[in-house]
Amino acid sequence: MATIKDVAKLAHVSVATVSRVINSKGYVNVLTKELVLDAINELQYVPNELARSLFKKQSRIIGIIVPHLTSYYFAELLEIIEDITINFNYRLMVCNSQDNKERETKYLKVFQQYNIDGIILISNTTRIQDYKSLNIPIIAIDHKLTEDIPSVTSNNVLGGKLAAEKLISVGCKKLIHFRGPSVLMPVRDRTIGFKSVLDKHKIYNFSFDLDFKNPSQEDIQNVINSNLDCDGVFCDSDIIALNVLQCLKKAGKRVPEDVQVIGFDNIELSRIFSPKLTTISQSTEKIGHYAVETLMKLMNGEPIDKFHQQIDVTLIERETTL
Repeated sequence: MATIKDVAKLAHVSVATVSRVINSKGYVNVLTKELVLDAINELQYVPNELARSLFKKQSRIIGIIVPHLTSYYFAELLEIIEDITINFNYRLMVCNSQDNKERETKYLKVFQQYNIDGIILISNTTRIQDYKSLNIPIIAIDHKLTEDIPSVTSNNVLGGKLAAEKLISVGCKKLIHFRGPSVLMPVRDRTIGFKSVLDKHKIYNFSFDLDFKNPSQEDIQNVINSNLDCDGVFCDSDIIALNVLQCLKKAGKRVPEDVQVIGFDNIELSRIFSPKLTTISQSTEKIGHYAVETLMKLMNGEPIDKFHQQIDVTLIERETTL
């Protein structure tokens, strides 16, 4: 594999001259430039991108921090974000924090070392000042971290309302809300929306917290067995909802005849499993586009239309509701 020194030797110029041609920095006369470009083509030389980024103080890399890579929702969102990033001629550095502060610290150092041009932050971080101290553009997804960090979120309050309105419309009288960790902003917002509708109609309901990544089927089964007269369930993720369907089957309950179930996310599995899951659909397409396009504006010093954007959700009716 050819090096920059090989190019300089073939073109009979210095390494510094080759560097100026590659990076379009400084004056190089036309004839010398042609000699260097001919040598690059002949040797099929590929510049060292890390070295170029150190020289130009620009890497054309966007870093993205996610809490888990095994989440179906995050996997779909990441694929969309990567496609859009490539279209802008940038690359994506994916960092899986696993909600671990030590891993997050390591990634912060990596961002500094590689001259990351911008950050998309999905993790529920407490390290806001550390990110801001990097002095590079940031946009948050799923969280409104501070007033001065732009964000894009689903309209989670609306999602909770849509689920409650659907369950009420089909006659449900006792509802369970299997939610994610209630410390998370999306979970709190879904709860606010859900309860606001149910309280208005004086419908009995209660919430039970589960882990998003690995919801305990034992806990779900215990809650269902203790509330066999429940006739409606709202879940904060489709994965939780699919676990609920299994537990209802074990309890001898038919879906949707005895109990109606609504999930959240509209992942691919929700339309594959039987019965097919009624769910609240988040638009990963719109969220991904808005996040990347807004970050590009921030990196270019351009004004953005809205600092905190909410993307509306929709109810997708399938076989787990009437």
